[in-house]
Amino acid sequence: MPTNDLSKEELLNKIEELENENCLLKEGVTSFLTTGETVSVPEQFKPLFDVAQKTVGSYFQELKASPSKGTIEINDERYVLLRASALSIDFLNKIKDLYADKGEEQGYAIGRNFLFDIAHLIGMEDAKSFHKKMNLEDPIAKLSAGPVHFAYSGWAYVDILPESNPSPDENYFLKYNHPFSFEADSWIKKGVKSDFPVCIMNSGYSSGWCEESFGLSLTAVEITCRAKGDENCTFIMAPPHKIEGYLKEEDLWSDTEQVYEVPSFFERKNVEEKLKSSLHEKETLLKEIHHRVKNNLQIISSLLNLQSHFIKDEVTEKVFAETKTRIKTLALVHEKLYQSQDLKEIKLDEYIHSIVDLLTVSYFKPEKRVVIKVDCESLTRFDIDQATPLGLIINELVSNSFKHAFANQNKGEVLIQFRNNEGNCALLIEDNGQGLPEGFSIENSGSLGLEIVASLADQLGGTLSASSDGTTKIEVKFSINKL
Repeated sequence: MPTNDLSKEELLNKIEELENENCLLKEGVTSFLTTGETVSVPEQFKPLFDVAQKTVGSYFQELKASPSKGTIEINDERYVLLRASALSIDFLNKIKDLYADKGEEQGYAIGRNFLFDIAHLIGMEDAKSFHKKMNLEDPIAKLSAGPVHFAYSGWAYVDILPESNPSPDENYFLKYNHPFSFEADSWIKKGVKSDFPVCIMNSGYSSGWCEESFGLSLTAVEITCRAKGDENCTFIMAPPHKIEGYLKEEDLWSDTEQVYEVPSFFERKNVEEKLKSSLHEKETLLKEIHHRVKNNLQIISSLLNLQSHFIKDEVTEKVFAETKTRIKTLALVHEKLYQSQDLKEIKLDEYIHSIVDLLTVSYFKPEKRVVIKVDCESLTRFDIDQATPLGLIINELVSNSFKHAFANQNKGEVLIQFRNNEGNCALLIEDNGQGLPEGFSIENSGSLGLEIVASLADQLGGTLSASSDGTTKIEVKFSINKL
């Protein structure tokens, strides 16, 4: 504006501004030169924003740069300068290249999430700092400092539109333009037209500042962008669950040419927390299922026990007893899983010892002393899909030793040995009893227990072999499932 168009008061203010600038220059201090408004707002908010412009403007009055020390200070607060494009087009393209295997769209999405999160957090922390410096309590007053600081620190000029309603509740709504957005400018200056709104950090910072000011969870969506060829970089800000409704009001949600992302602060963390919560619920449900299966198996075992009291036939009674131990062995798997922190695997040594304890009690006779030794230190955890058939095999073979190996002996020893050599496993059941009959073969044994063992070995995808040379050995070899 020509000087002859200025009023006397305006001329005096201009002279004072130049004198102050001259003093600062003599002292080696550079100041920000303010030649006009730093924010545009509806008339009802103007008085508060005028105060903010003066207060924040005075804060930026002093700038001390000392390259020899690598420092830039504004009002004794240290700042750093960054190239605008390094936080926009250059950054996004680099992230896109790093995640090329996921596709361009996914790569850009990862970059946008990162930029939004860091900008939102910076906005919150800057707001917290200025609220304290300026002793601000009223939410609108807290908000007013944001756009001014935004302009001084080089993000963008802010033009808050009349339809805005920054109320301190879920009806909070802000619609605004960011003329001269550093992000849009970085694309325009490189001569690149974007297919999507690029002012992600602008969205994050402004929503972070307002979230801190109002104590509300807020997000911002850029609905038009100069980098796309639109006239303005326009945003709407609201609580995340309300944004979709505002987009519909703008006739944008159904826009088939543009998908409007609704950014969420630390969205990845929120998704992870939801997944953890969902996983915990599933684990709790599975534990309850294992608990109930165990209880149901115990009920079946109890029913068999009650029914056996009415059996007079000794052979049938033995069959009932054997069936009960098989059921209890199955129940033990579910009991161990219920107690385990990992529902896909159990501690194999604990499981085998539990089976041994069960069989020792089931086949206890005062006149016989049978000692069972367990050696499975080479593997402490085991896949549940293989633990069940393995447990039943141990049950059948050790039961056979109790019933047949020591029929004519008052004492004996059974060894349960488990070996794992890089995934190749071997279960050995060995006893020092009376040995196997001459010409014995598992296939033609006529024993239900050994038929069950052979079937379970097939289920494991393994092989079954037997030998009797001083001691009786029955061995199952199979490959372990990878956990």
